[in-house]
Amino acid sequence: MHSKVMTASIFGIDAHLVEVEVDITSRGLPHFSVVGLPDTAVKESKDRIKASLKNIGFNIPLKQITVNLAPADLKKEGSSFDLPIATAILIAEGIIPQDNVSKYLIAGELSLDGRIKPVKGALPMAIKARQLNFKGLIIPEENVAEAAVVEPLEVLGVKSLTDLILHLKNEKPLQRFTVDISEIMNNSSTYEDDFSDVKGQEHAKRALEISASGGHNVLMIGPPGAGKTMLAKRLSTIMPPMTFEEALETTKIYSVAGLIKNQALINIRPFRAPHHTISDVALIGGGQVPKPGEVSLAHNGVLFLDELPEFKRNVLEVLRQPLENGEVTVSRAVASITFPAMFTLVTAMNPCPCGFFGDSRHQCSCTPQMIQRYRARVSGPLLDRIDIQIEVPAVPYRELSSEYSGERSEIIRQRVTEARQRQLRRFKDEGIYCNGQMKTRHLKKYCRLKEEAHSILDTAIQKLNLSARAYTRILKVARTIADMETSEDILPSHIAEAIQYRSMDRIIV
Repeated sequence: MHSKVMTASIFGIDAHLVEVEVDITSRGLPHFSVVGLPDTAVKESKDRIKASLKNIGFNIPLKQITVNLAPADLKKEGSSFDLPIATAILIAEGIIPQDNVSKYLIAGELSLDGRIKPVKGALPMAIKARQLNFKGLIIPEENVAEAAVVEPLEVLGVKSLTDLILHLKNEKPLQRFTVDISEIMNNSSTYEDDFSDVKGQEHAKRALEISASGGHNVLMIGPPGAGKTMLAKRLSTIMPPMTFEEALETTKIYSVAGLIKNQALINIRPFRAPHHTISDVALIGGGQVPKPGEVSLAHNGVLFLDELPEFKRNVLEVLRQPLENGEVTVSRAVASITFPAMFTLVTAMNPCPCGFFGDSRHQCSCTPQMIQRYRARVSGPLLDRIDIQIEVPAVPYRELSSEYSGERSEIIRQRVTEARQRQLRRFKDEGIYCNGQMKTRHLKKYCRLKEEAHSILDTAIQKLNLSARAYTRILKVARTIADMETSEDILPSHIAEAIQYRSMDRIIV
């Protein structure tokens, strides 16, 4: 008897359709084989399926069972094939009608007692099922929330193999799971941290507001305890609320990585802060079958690298592509996969190895050679890609003990959102959405300077010995400052302030 069930395999952050074919024959010795380029987890599925079927009262027949996963040249990995293979076996044995299964995409991992465990990539599977006009998607109950955002697809959650059998036999239909997308997106501005928690550091707060308004990368340099990490954690709280499209993109990445726990969408901007011991593969993504790394998990959010000089040089250098293109391409023998990586980079470092160079309250114990070696760990090309470079000095006791707590994130976020709206209107036909993404052609069109502004910028470039890339970063930041002040023209004051945020060039390089 032959049967067929449709499922999907995750490759990169997208799902690819897979046909699960089962053929059962009584000729020859009993045998259970899985073909079609399965990995170890898929090969082991036969033992889970045998035990699961036995424990719900159905023994696998002592026959030759051949399972084919088509297309045969696509690598199949993971435990999500357990449920479709078990379903196909039950169809081949006449337990379930074939016609009732053909309109569904099925995925799930089986436990030995027949329960169905969650799988990775439910959201990409749901998107693929809608693209291919399937009626519905049958997945583990823990995965239904993320898949249900794909409307009008019918998403059914199952707890056990028995529940699936009863549904497909039309004896006890499963209930469709739905979510209210508008309600989820309306709650997309709820953060635990707030900018009002930060005492002092008004200069740094201003720089981060500019960063959020224009999508600019930031470097903060200052002594330990100055509040660099505290500020970085709160940058995402003043960024514009996520749109549904942004939330869907980010949720796809987290779904493939298995980081979604009973929630429909990642509706707040992610904040990722990997430790400085991270490898380049973990940061950028990779593996034998490429998986998304930290830069992709920070997509549409913030990637924070604390103690920047402590990161390995090769790890930092791989950031060049995502910082320039907003994506990262991982090439392996099996395939070349491109992951989205549109994030705001926030970095922090001490001014010297001991951390107290330039601090009036502590004496620095480092020699000039030590300071130079420490700062040279961060390459010039990487610094050029960081638009805003600021000093974050230690906060005086008077400001720490003050009752004044500063503006709340909600108020700052309103100003940031207004500035972003102006940029969206400007770039509606350009394929970009913020000043930080402008290319050379955009700079020529939208960042024209008058003679006085040209003179200020020329003097700064000569004195600070800035690179051509630093010049473009100054123009981008100046354009954002102008947008925040609702100015169509870039004024000399805007250029002067933008130059201040490159003052670290002469200190570090």
